[in-house]
Amino acid sequence: MANCVEAKREREKKLVSQMIALYCTKQHHTKGELCAECAELDAYARDRSEKCPFMEMKTFCSNCKVHCYKPDMREKIRAVMRFSGPRMLLYHPAIAIRHMIETKKEKKRLEENQ
Repeated sequence: MANCVEAKREREKKLVSQMIALYCTKQHHTKGELCAECAELDAYARDRSEKCPFMEMKTFCSNCKVHCYKPDMREKIRAVMRFSGPRMLLYHPAIAIRHMIETKKEKKRLEENQ
């Protein structure tokens, strides 16, 4: 079970890093590396995932009842998600499809538990 949680944690960190990289490339016009602001957000988001005590039970941070992001970082990551989410299908299709499937499953599970 611990290996499954660690694999999930690594997938989540990889996904958020890819979304931040896409955002930074398109919004801040960087090439190949993140600007200072996006690098800080990436490190922060990866650290939050690393320390998440609910990783075994949750699918994504947006579904979590505890929001561990500071308000300013939460707004920044929301902007990244709003921008990068729809574009992930073009740039990282396999990851985007997996994310959509997991989101549907989680919504269904939450509806059944109400």
